[in-house]
Amino acid sequence: MTSYEAVRRTRAVLTEHGLPDAAFEGDILVQEVMGVRQPVRTLPERTLTEAQQETLADMTRRRCCHEPLQYLCGAWEFYGLPFSVGEGVLIPRQDTEVLVEEVLRLRRGTAATRLLDLCSGSGCIPAAVAVHLSGVTGDVVELSARALPYLRRNLNRHAPALHIWEGDALAPPAELRQNTYDIITCNPPYLTAEDMAQLQPEVAFEPASALYGGPDGLDFYRRLTPLWSRRLAQGGWLLYEVGQGQAHAVQQLLEQAGLTGCRILPDLAGIGRVVLGQRKERISDDGKSG
Repeated sequence: MTSYEAVRRTRAVLTEHGLPDAAFEGDILVQEVMGVRQPVRTLPERTLTEAQQETLADMTRRRCCHEPLQYLCGAWEFYGLPFSVGEGVLIPRQDTEVLVEEVLRLRRGTAATRLLDLCSGSGCIPAAVAVHLSGVTGDVVELSARALPYLRRNLNRHAPALHIWEGDALAPPAELRQNTYDIITCNPPYLTAEDMAQLQPEVAFEPASALYGGPDGLDFYRRLTPLWSRRLAQGGWLLYEVGQGQAHAVQQLLEQAGLTGCRILPDLAGIGRVVLGQRKERISDDGKSG
């Protein structure tokens, strides 16, 4: 089978199984099997080996069963960077790039940034920030044993200066809670119980622990905000990604924690996607501002 024929056949099978982006995904699957990173139509026609054909057939079958394309490829791009992904870790999404863009805007022109990323998953947020902003140091926190190998691999590749803490962002070690940060970022689980009952087939492959945020999706925001807003340096910012319809409730939580300048940023679809607030005053170890 030639590479051109492989693309045509793969697209046809995906179309038969109702995959909406069959043309794009068929090309991606053939690229993955061939070990190339450009559209097959731009390459000289090649013949796939028997092993490549078997691999392509297996990947196509799995995709027809709605296994995420990102998992099948083992990597996906986020903010122009490649990230290792697979079963057990949340897939980086374009919506999250809004948060990265804002961090870069807030810290543009600064010599150094002390960063903390909570519920880090693949590490796409802190890695993208560290690559595009000079002088980034700090910490990332992740609880899932299944996600940690991807996190380590991605930060070793893109942001080796960041320290990985294996643990619960809701019950961090005392050592970590003594630090202060210029920027704290977090894309926590935020799907509601209703959302979880109506997951798209592809999303159902992703870890529930990275998706479910309690009955109304706000559990993590309620618990993380009072805990970590105290660890902002004077002038520091806390930035969350939020789900659709959650932005105003999360903004209120930041304001209740004493943060100022709180605002909501939309994603490309106009949905409130990022909520942020600033610590104007320093918080002492006894919890008092001053």
